Amino acid sequence: MRLLLVFLILTFSMKAQNNNSILPFSEISKEKEDYTSINIISRLIEGVAYRYYWASNGLKPIDLKFKPSPTSISTYETLEHIYVLSETVKNTTFNKTNYRPNKNIPKTYKELRRESLNNFKIFNDNILNKSENDLQKMKIIFERNGRETSFPFWNLLNGQIADIIYHTGQIVSFRRTTGNPIQKGVNAFLGKTRKID
Repeated sequence: MRLLLVFLILTFSMKAQNNNSILPFSEISKEKEDYTSINIISRLIEGVAYRYYWASNGLKPIDLKFKPSPTSISTYETLEHIYVLSETVKNTTFNKTNYRPNKNIPKTYKELRRESLNNFKIFNDNILNKSENDLQKMKIIFERNGRETSFPFWNLLNGQIADIIYHTGQIVSFRRTTGNPIQKGVNAFLGKTRKID
């Protein structure tokens, strides 16, 4: 009886760990019925996160170290930069200050990937609960050396969100160069990934 109990506890524990390791944005959700500004922003971040999910999936040590030239940043450093951008994206929906330099960057590839995707999820969940008026009140707030600056939500669209798309494309290019292209079947247009045998 004790052995059965231990087996059941281990089984449930392993299932819980597996469920916790499922990351968001392996696909894009079904489209909304209305073309509101909130729904459009949500769809935009889902597209960004979907691209990032697959661009950053299955990177090997050779991919993470890759630099196109000695003076450029590596794929790993690009992931760190995207994480910092994703923090700013998330913090904007809470009007939370972004301290520069950011000293709380995750230390491993898996943590960087997970936390960036979770930041996109928090942003997306939060933005769907906002109104048009809320967008007007949202600010991107930075503090560096005790000096605070703020910008309207508009700047997040052409700033951090566009920058994430740009750097995600770099990762796709870098991993092609190292011989590890993204998984076949990834379709950013449809937001779905076909399984190819």
